[in-house]
Amino acid sequence: MITTIDPASGKTLATYGAMTPAELEQVVVQAADAAGAWGRVAVSDRLAALTRLAAELRGSKDALAAMMTAEMGKPIGEAEGEVEKSAVTAEYYATNGGAILADEPVTVDGVRAWVSYEPIGLVLAVMPWNFPLWQVMRFAVPTLAAGNGVLLKHSPNVTGSALAIERLFRAAGFPHHLVRTLVVDEPDVPATIEQLIADDRIAAVTLTGSNRAGSAVGAAAGRVSKRSVLELGGSDAFVVLADADVEAAAAAAVRARFTNSGQSCVCAKRFIVEEAIADEFVDRFVQGVKELTVGDPTDRGTAVGPLARDDLRAALQRQVAESVAAGAVLVTGGASIDGPGFFFEPTVLTGTAPGMPAFDEETFGPVAAVAVARDSDHAAELAGATQYGLGLSIWTGDPARGVELARRITSGAAFVNAVVASDPRVPFGGTKRSGYGRELAGHGLREFTNIRTYWVAG
Repeated sequence: MITTIDPASGKTLATYGAMTPAELEQVVVQAADAAGAWGRVAVSDRLAALTRLAAELRGSKDALAAMMTAEMGKPIGEAEGEVEKSAVTAEYYATNGGAILADEPVTVDGVRAWVSYEPIGLVLAVMPWNFPLWQVMRFAVPTLAAGNGVLLKHSPNVTGSALAIERLFRAAGFPHHLVRTLVVDEPDVPATIEQLIADDRIAAVTLTGSNRAGSAVGAAAGRVSKRSVLELGGSDAFVVLADADVEAAAAAAVRARFTNSGQSCVCAKRFIVEEAIADEFVDRFVQGVKELTVGDPTDRGTAVGPLARDDLRAALQRQVAESVAAGAVLVTGGASIDGPGFFFEPTVLTGTAPGMPAFDEETFGPVAAVAVARDSDHAAELAGATQYGLGLSIWTGDPARGVELARRITSGAAFVNAVVASDPRVPFGGTKRSGYGRELAGHGLREFTNIRTYWVAG
């Protein structure tokens, strides 16, 4: 039995019966058959279905957003934005998918040769709770456009959202079993996922989640020589150089850290500021953080909602306490908020450095770690002093200088004078312990295809 909890109140939302082994088997049979048939559908027809999906998303916006807010505490305005972003992504692939998937002629004397991007079958997706809709859509939309099927194992605390996603695709006119949600008791998840990856009917697997889960999924896929994409943790650096517009950088820093109540892999987490402007930046940043409204995520005035689970709040509290014990300075926040729900104060730590949990670990909640750099070289050194490599944001009055500095720091994306974000027009993914493979753009559409060579003589 799976129980979902409202993190704003701590009260039970719903309970769901887990699927039996026989029910799971039936779902896999049906989904594999649907994926095989879908792969034979013309690309133009597959892309037309995405246009219907975008309309269905927008028509279901209120219900989808309300479900996400109830299940994981996302502020309602951000939940609505998640629905719209998913719709925009569906439209992007509906418009551009044909060109991305088109055969590519290769010039070879005496023969006709080309490269084709063909479906591979049923793809298993293990998805997290922090973006209940968008995390699924950014994988599922291009995967379906490529002619594959989707088997979704979502996080148990957003089971209602997971089942709503299955219904959404059906309402948009996709084949009945092409997108299926698995409901699995949490203790059974590791073994079930490993068995599914080993199943010949599963062509590939993608996971967004923790490094521990990613290691298990990547290893299981490797044992059976199956493709995998892993989008794991992040501890993104937000670098502010001495020539930056400090006011603009500080305002952007608040958004970069506290969007989704700080529960995002691409939230900026480590703020590395050159010494010459550090005091001004911290003053402006802290003032912006203090102005954030914490509270009921259904209230449109709320900027920061609860953490999704109480154990996540406890982990954040440990990271703050251990960092302060190691020498960090608590400037604002730093504690759980009394009362119902799983709320935590928006927090800023200064004086952080390698060796402190707030700097070394992924802080998945409203906690910002500020470190002061002597100069730009030291800033690059601090930014790169992490096991992660997802995103990077650099703020400077000279964009060319920002790009030059970014080339010295390993990450999957580098944004100059902008907050790191995912966008369907550019690929998304990590390096180092942030994972491998890419979602979105042309790379994401081709990620789960058979890149096939044709060589025709005579």
